[in-house]
Amino acid sequence: MAAQPGFFDVEERYAALSAAGDQLERLAAVVDFEIFRPVLDAALARSDRSRGGRPPYDAVLMFRILVLQALYSLSDEQAEFQLRDRLSFMRFAGLALHQAVPDAKTIWLYREQLKQANAIEGLFRRFDEVLAAKGFLAMGGRSLMLP
Repeated sequence: MAAQPGFFDVEERYAALSAAGDQLERLAAVVDFEIFRPVLDAALARSDRSRGGRPPYDAVLMFRILVLQALYSLSDEQAEFQLRDRLSFMRFAGLALHQAVPDAKTIWLYREQLKQANAIEGLFRRFDEVLAAKGFLAMGGRSLMLP
């Protein structure tokens, strides 16, 4: 009979990822994703929460998912799967094991809202500028080139 996994089991796995040189962890440490929040909040049409309904996912968390998609050339369905499957992706996005993972339709809708607001290109241009200023080079489909 297998023992029930505990909090420290997850921490040990995260430590092993860090020791192996998790580039996404380095990227998250270098880029302050909160600088994108004002543009994201302005571009996203949020419904009136007074009538109830499921609360939306955090805008910065969703932008991090779009960054993962761009870096690893992932479809919406693959992004959903990888977020469920890979600890490094979960950690980068800011998702804990117990949290719900956005589904493919939610990821698609988020991107479409940013496109309709003409914000997505500017967000990624700013992201590339931040990376360049820190000595990183984003290479879609091939992860990151680190200094």
